[in-house]
Amino acid sequence: MSTDSESARRTAEARAAVTASLASVGSSVDAEMRTRAADLHSNSEAITKQEKELAKQTATLAKQSAQWQKLADTSTKKLNEIGDIQNWAEMIERDLLVLEETLRLAEGKASPDSASGTSGWTSGEL
Repeated sequence: MSTDSESARRTAEARAAVTASLASVGSSVDAEMRTRAADLHSNSEAITKQEKELAKQTATLAKQSAQWQKLADTSTKKLNEIGDIQNWAEMIERDLLVLEETLRLAEGKASPDSASGTSGWTSGEL
């Protein structure tokens, strides 16, 4: 029976070695999985934080863009008003020149020479 007991002892030792080996592999895989899970969890938190910051920055950018658009629209309106005022002033100036020439002709005064050396309007030009 000593062979049977020797064989049983070797089988028990082999089982113990296999069990220890499997436990070691399982422990190693378990530790690796725990590390990966912890990394995934911390990365998820970091991504969530970045998403919130990105949403905040996007809202700020949209607000600033709306302000710039409003400023551009106001500036365009002001420039158009300046152009309207310039046109109005030019029309008034032309009207005043016509009125001045009309009064000069009505009073019978001679027309002054212009800067180009030509005479001004004659009564036939009105």
